[in-house]
Amino acid sequence: MELKRFPLGPLWTNCYVVSGRSGDAVVADPGGPTDEVKAYLREKGLKLRMVLLTHGHGDHIFGVGEIRDLASDGVAIHDEDAGCLTSADINLSGDMGRPVAFGSANRLLEDGDLISLGSLNIRVIHTPGHTRGGCCFYVTEGSEALLLSGDTLFARSIGRSDLPGGDEGVLIESLRKLSGFADYLAVFPGHGPWTTIGDEKRLNPFWPL
Repeated sequence: MELKRFPLGPLWTNCYVVSGRSGDAVVADPGGPTDEVKAYLREKGLKLRMVLLTHGHGDHIFGVGEIRDLASDGVAIHDEDAGCLTSADINLSGDMGRPVAFGSANRLLEDGDLISLGSLNIRVIHTPGHTRGGCCFYVTEGSEALLLSGDTLFARSIGRSDLPGGDEGVLIESLRKLSGFADYLAVFPGHGPWTTIGDEKRLNPFWPL
């Protein structure tokens, strides 16, 4: 399994391309112009299967319109954030100076959903608190694993909970759902550097006791 990070858009949102030995790939959170992402897919000869959205805020979806037609299985987002794709008011993109809206998602996700794309397997973990439909994606290929945490968990911090649909208490409970993962599991957040579950258990001041 291979992961490539692209900081995109006005808030340098981490967009990730995760690909497997089968040549199948997913793009997570295309938050800005996707020219570099598409060039990488072509360079590596990857087949884009799905665009995964950890949640629906504008800074994580700005590039959806540019790349969704390349994804054979379309765009996937949790059911409770579905309206973010179709409404600039709901996705708050207008507050970022660039209102955007797109067509509806091709797949609405629920907690525990399992997605198999070639050699990649993805488990959906509903982690509300930043938004009602926030998710993390546990991606595996054989014995390899990683977690895409969106704006649920950052290195030494967590997502803000003061926007519509946010709730700090709910977000802390969402972190508890991640406590069962191995300490060595690599975590790739929506902003900033990567981390591990173990480091966040030890060093993140928001981690629930």
